[in-house]
Amino acid sequence: MSLDDPKGGIALTLNGEAVILGADPAARLSEVLRERAGARDVKVGCNAGDCGACTVLLDGEAVCACITAAGQVEGRVVETQRGLLEGPEGQRLAAAFQRHQAAQCGICTPGMMVSAAALLRRGGALNEAAVADALGGVLCRCTGYRKIIDAVLDASRHKALVAEGDRAPVSEGGVGARVERLDGWPKVAGLERFGDDVAPADALSLRVIRSPFHRAGFTFGDLDAYRAAAGLELVLTAKDVPGENCFGVIPGFEDQPVFAEGETRFKGEAVAAVVGTPEALAALPDFPVTWEERPANLTPRGAAEAAQLHGTRADNVMCRGRVARGDAAGAMPGAAHVVSGDFSTGFIEHAYIEPEAAVARRVGDRIEVQCCTQAPYMNRDGLARILGLAPGDVRILPTATGGGFGSKLDLTAQPYVALAAWRLNRPVRIAYTRTESIASSTKRHPSEIRMEIGADAEGRLVAETFDGVFNTGAYASWGPTVANRVPIHASGPYLTPNYRADSAGVHTNTAPSGAFRGFGVPQSAVAQEQLFDMLAEKLGMDRLAFRKLNCLRNGDPTVTGQVFETGMGIEACFEALEPHWAWALAGAEQFNATHDTVKRGVGVAGGWYGCGNTSMSNPSTIRAGVTPAGEVVLHQGAMDIGQGSNTVITQIFAEALGVSVSQVALVGPDTDVTPDAGKTSASRQTFITGNAARLAGAALRAQILRLGNVGEGAEIGFEDGTIVLSEGGEKRRVELPQDEGYALEVTESYDPPTLPLDENGQGVPYAVFGTTAQMAELEVDLELGTVKLLRIVAAHDVGRAINPLLVEGQIEGGVAQGLGLALMEEFLPGRTENLHDYLIPTIGDVPPIESIIIESGDEHGPFGAKGLGEHCLIPTAPAVLNAIAHASGARIHHLPATPATVRAAILAQRENGTE
Repeated sequence: MSLDDPKGGIALTLNGEAVILGADPAARLSEVLRERAGARDVKVGCNAGDCGACTVLLDGEAVCACITAAGQVEGRVVETQRGLLEGPEGQRLAAAFQRHQAAQCGICTPGMMVSAAALLRRGGALNEAAVADALGGVLCRCTGYRKIIDAVLDASRHKALVAEGDRAPVSEGGVGARVERLDGWPKVAGLERFGDDVAPADALSLRVIRSPFHRAGFTFGDLDAYRAAAGLELVLTAKDVPGENCFGVIPGFEDQPVFAEGETRFKGEAVAAVVGTPEALAALPDFPVTWEERPANLTPRGAAEAAQLHGTRADNVMCRGRVARGDAAGAMPGAAHVVSGDFSTGFIEHAYIEPEAAVARRVGDRIEVQCCTQAPYMNRDGLARILGLAPGDVRILPTATGGGFGSKLDLTAQPYVALAAWRLNRPVRIAYTRTESIASSTKRHPSEIRMEIGADAEGRLVAETFDGVFNTGAYASWGPTVANRVPIHASGPYLTPNYRADSAGVHTNTAPSGAFRGFGVPQSAVAQEQLFDMLAEKLGMDRLAFRKLNCLRNGDPTVTGQVFETGMGIEACFEALEPHWAWALAGAEQFNATHDTVKRGVGVAGGWYGCGNTSMSNPSTIRAGVTPAGEVVLHQGAMDIGQGSNTVITQIFAEALGVSVSQVALVGPDTDVTPDAGKTSASRQTFITGNAARLAGAALRAQILRLGNVGEGAEIGFEDGTIVLSEGGEKRRVELPQDEGYALEVTESYDPPTLPLDENGQGVPYAVFGTTAQMAELEVDLELGTVKLLRIVAAHDVGRAINPLLVEGQIEGGVAQGLGLALMEEFLPGRTENLHDYLIPTIGDVPPIESIIIESGDEHGPFGAKGLGEHCLIPTAPAVLNAIAHASGARIHHLPATPATVRAAILAQRENGTE
């Protein structure tokens, strides 16, 4: 087969078929395979050989296609993920990946499966080390790698495509069943389509022109002359925005321009965009812009004296948060033991393997945008304001999203392609480079925290004070959420009678800080949980026992005065750790008695997280219907970015309706056909959209039972366009109305019951809190400062596990991100804008993780379920830091705890003779 049939094309065998590709021999093989051969299962995450998403087999060997020249494959055999499924290794791997939930978002899955296939073909028995070695060049940000290792080992042991064991996933089941991911097969079969996979062949390409300075003034040259000389279709600047040249996510804080006007406020900020053919953009001359670099401030410490980024925000303070209960200042002097400390964390990059991508097209007087996103309706409304359109004139059709973790809540690439497609009436596409993605996307807020905690002689908490300053960057993004959420959570899940917590979000000349799995809570836990260890030491108490003594129980007031009569499960989490804790401490003592330079440590930490928005309405709506042919259809608009909402929400709906999961046809997010299920963030989808699904299932069931005039206990089925109702051993058929559209239809919404907070932060901020306790075992080389992780045990109260298989995947992925926060990750603006300088955990960095699922139930959650996503990483970093201190005596106050940092802390501790 000839593609483009050029003279002198590159001849190769691709997935068993001889092809000739018309391409420059020096072009990247990944680009040629995707754009010339249509092999969109080859994913591009970095174009530098760092992430491994583009891995293919070249004559049977795994190689990164992004750093392989197309000319190198002349006359050779190339296999991609889709091609593998024609053979036994690929089929076994696909089945095993699906069984083990080894594909979450799915963007790394092609690289993982291709690398694993090369390993399986070598034959022989495999172990975990061999799998980790073979897959070590492929990064995953979702799974924590443990399910991937399990899947590959499973595929190596079993030739048949069958599940094994009592804990194997199933294709059917309601609430509580280990149902296989309903959207999993496209991910493991190479059929899933992400943001850069859906552009039509005739789409123009767009490139954003960005500031090379942290702060700069700028002026343009002759843009019309430049456009003509460069052969471009369009040049866009701020003057071309027909609506509002700003966007944001919090009402009253929509302060980020689509294109800067006159001055840029951070390195990577957009000033213009150019649109043309790929060939025109490949030969693009220097853009006519003159820069005037200006003094910039990158940390909150100089914010008051720095240039004011937003004139209405004094001293560059974006906003403040506060919670006060009792009299912390008055009670602290009466405490028998008091500890305090200063702690700080840096920027953390989301590092999703899929860079931002979008394509837009104009359809009459409407604009349609396909994009990777976590918030379709928020995207729709934001674009409507920018384009000067009614929200109904904007359609968002989300693609699969290759990881998000908070950053893909904000508008990124969407406004640029929408503006261009609107002007040109032609499809326009963009895919960010890895450098562009890291430089311009939101980050986890850097924090500077001062905390003091006092306890009485028996070890009960007396008072806590917390002061946190968070670097929110040049624009607000989710900064107000962080500033308001942290003071509520900084107490942790502990009974604290006297408490004061103040926070401030401060503007600097850095990329905006936004949402990242925890909204500031992991940073506060780093401070509090380390101080708890220091208090326990002063008291001579076991560290786990100290936490259990002070944890919240049903009926206790939180620091906002909220009381939960049921579902406060943190004590059960600590109790679940007790046997592991005793065993690990004994093992560490025995190990340390016989080792001098390497010491073993064990650490513990607790955490909690309120599901949903803080004291704000945040409803979700679900629509469902039955067609005249008897098909049950669920319109589910919640974005599944790997966490499993497609599966969990369908399980909840099916359980409430009383049918099997396989009887439900799922219609995914599309702002034209699915109602607003809210954003995928704040661990809200299982709880809030799940409740809407439960209500929709129950309402549809009630309609059906009324139609058949049967009782509540009747069983429901569908057959040949009729409803089959079984009651008391008798069956009856009920004809469905033969109307256009749905014969039966329901729409149901759920909004959590919360109340506003007063000036002291007293009120009901969340209807549901999830709780967790984690334990870390590790070894520290005292001479090198290196840390070797041995095991993580994670106990999580999820209320009710709708799908335990998905719960385990969320825990393992969250723990891996927490390990990165603790040990290696820190974004430095202008310096770590790639995945070889910015380090995230690899398959070799994540130790075995034991998940313990606690089901305390919840009065508000669907079938008692709580959210989970955020909770998973909150205790991880402090547990690791406490284990480092246990092993070495050194306390780490600034993250990450790199070998140099750990070694310096050990030396300082030796000099001072104290922590």
